[in-house]
Amino acid sequence: MTGRDTEFAIIGGGFAGLSAAYELARAGRRVTLLEAEDRIGGLAAAFETEGERLDRFYHHWFTNDRAVMDLIGALGLDGEVEINPSNTGLYFANTIYRLSSPLDLLRFAPLPFADRIRLGLLALRARRVRDWRALEETTAADWLRAMGGERVFRVVWEPLLTGKFGPHAEAISAVWFWNKLKLRGGSRGARGEERLAYFRGGFVALAEALAEAVRGAGGEIRLAAPVERLVPEAGGWRLSGRWGSLTAARAIATPALPLVAEMVRGWAPADYVARLERIHYLANLCLVLELDRPLSETYWLNVNDPSFPFVGVIEHTNFAGAARYGGRHIVYLSKYLPHTDPLYRLGAAEMLDFALPHLARMFPEFDPASVQRHHLWRARWAQPVVERGYSRLIPPEEGPEGLLLCSMAQIYPEDRGTNYAIREGRRLGARLAAETAPEATPA
Repeated sequence: MTGRDTEFAIIGGGFAGLSAAYELARAGRRVTLLEAEDRIGGLAAAFETEGERLDRFYHHWFTNDRAVMDLIGALGLDGEVEINPSNTGLYFANTIYRLSSPLDLLRFAPLPFADRIRLGLLALRARRVRDWRALEETTAADWLRAMGGERVFRVVWEPLLTGKFGPHAEAISAVWFWNKLKLRGGSRGARGEERLAYFRGGFVALAEALAEAVRGAGGEIRLAAPVERLVPEAGGWRLSGRWGSLTAARAIATPALPLVAEMVRGWAPADYVARLERIHYLANLCLVLELDRPLSETYWLNVNDPSFPFVGVIEHTNFAGAARYGGRHIVYLSKYLPHTDPLYRLGAAEMLDFALPHLARMFPEFDPASVQRHHLWRARWAQPVVERGYSRLIPPEEGPEGLLLCSMAQIYPEDRGTNYAIREGRRLGARLAAETAPEATPA
């Protein structure tokens, strides 16, 4: 093997990196995965509460997320998937409206009846779009106004766009919103109700099963091994950090593109580094509450009130059940924001103090004493900003010296998510396995 430590080095232990490692390892390739944290999963990592692992950030799958369902089947874990009707709603003008089915839409009082029909037809029209390229130079705001009218946009879509993307809301491509509507529309039951899937033990349980499959096929996974430098060397690569160094024939990088830019700065062409840094990302703050009683009856509550600081209130146990968490009711409060926002620097206790008055306003029966525990998680690179013309901004999968990229920012026209991370990781891993012959193990 020309003296190299491994044939393939993969940076990042989220679902993209694990899926690529899975395909390479089971094809007989020597693969080493390097994860910066002391645990695998990336944004799907978990923490423990009441003896049960709980996702740091809220997760579910749609029933038409085929890549993840295919992987679960390949691992023999179909029995670990739960599929339940979702219970979604919208908070507007100090009122919670249920929005889980077509009938709920027809009862949505903030819009006149004609606009409710326009709102319903908008989703149907979005599903008929066959060529997303026709939408790429249109903003989501302009497209939604044209499709549903100004009043539907102001009441339903504008607050969601602003809550999600903040200062970037007016720049977001129609492609991003189109894909959201298309995906949700394809995950419904016979009566039109939305149906969602969850994995028993949390998403990290699937990540761990995938990691075990990698190890079982001969792959290596190193934790607490952040890569600081990625340098071409003698027809291969040297990856290094405080943990030491590793040499490989090929390197696959799955972290956020600006992080990769720092790894390759100094040898990669300046225009390539600039391209890695061009795509903007929003951070996410996720305050997780453990309550001794339910907050509401809603699983996923979109917030269409600009005075409420969170874009969503996700009561996980209205979907997955409180019994597995010792009877505690789990609520996620999610906020996307620039990492320079002062809120991003708050500690967990400060964030709880900030959130409590807003919860009391939204849920008049809420008692702060019901909060038994709270946790705060930050993700600096949570959401790429999908602007108009985004396909021109994405760097190619193969870069200088044969560097390979497989990051969430390259998932397009779909948006980031575990289903697509798995799809792209497996696709890249299978392609590389087919293109290259196994290298001999050095004596």
